[in-house]
Amino acid sequence: MIRMLVLTLSALLLNGVTAQGRENPQRPSLASVSHLSVYSSDLKKTEQFYVHDLGATKGTDPQDSAGVRYYFSPVQFVEVLPLPADDQDQKNRFRGVGYNVANAEEMRRYLDTHSIVVPAAVTKGSDGSEFFAVNDPEGNRIEFVQPPPHPIAIQPSPISQHIMHVGYIVHDVAAENDFYLTLLGFRPYWHGGMKDDSADWISMQLPDGRDWVEFMTAQGPEKTGIPTAMSQETAGVLDHFALGVDNIEHSYNLLFERDGLNGRHSPVQLGRDGKWQLNLYDPDGTRAELMEFHPAEKPCCSPFLLPSPTR
Repeated sequence: MIRMLVLTLSALLLNGVTAQGRENPQRPSLASVSHLSVYSSDLKKTEQFYVHDLGATKGTDPQDSAGVRYYFSPVQFVEVLPLPADDQDQKNRFRGVGYNVANAEEMRRYLDTHSIVVPAAVTKGSDGSEFFAVNDPEGNRIEFVQPPPHPIAIQPSPISQHIMHVGYIVHDVAAENDFYLTLLGFRPYWHGGMKDDSADWISMQLPDGRDWVEFMTAQGPEKTGIPTAMSQETAGVLDHFALGVDNIEHSYNLLFERDGLNGRHSPVQLGRDGKWQLNLYDPDGTRAELMEFHPAEKPCCSPFLLPSPTR
């Protein structure tokens, strides 16, 4: 009898069930960026930027009736919400980011078993997607999205069809690493800054794909959010998303031809990571970074540790 009980308990443990009967789920596949979510103070001007300038397809927001989505692929988009009238921090336009996951419920249970505060259940969008949101160690809203079984049909953007990374302000890299590297399995990709010995920007690829997140480190006494001394303009530079392109000169010419360079933008330039890039800014200052998939020269500061994304 004792031998049978031992064998039964061993079988349960091997199948991922604890002695208390609670499952110990594995992390499901986490392979690509889903979206950047931002606030807008002028929805009409914002639509002009994303649809006319960048060529995204406008769609309704299956998660929030007040929102609008601008799709660059059927499963990658920028979500735009009206700026809350009672927002105490009027310079913040960053709401959060999303990552595509193979199974939202499995991810919810996985995080729950690792003491992350999660909702009681996933939510189902009107398009059939499933999703939930948690806060990372600094309170950034992180959403995990299981795409709908039949994604929206879109008109491919002539500028880019791939959001290959998202970036946002981070204060305590070590604390964030516990969540992203240790728990979620993100992998170091590259780090750099304006000086060769700096690590102002820290990039980590998703565990099952080549898209990445970029920590934009901020200095100051604050532990979360936008530092008090930082302007809305600077915050918009740091909280951003990147569209992958094959050739930045070709992308510039497309923007010029579609009259998409009337707003604030940078010149075409070689980034510190050795990749050609061009920065444009939506009407509220959120940066859209057009970036070639592969470096044209050796990067500063550190080597690339993983292969770069592709189309």
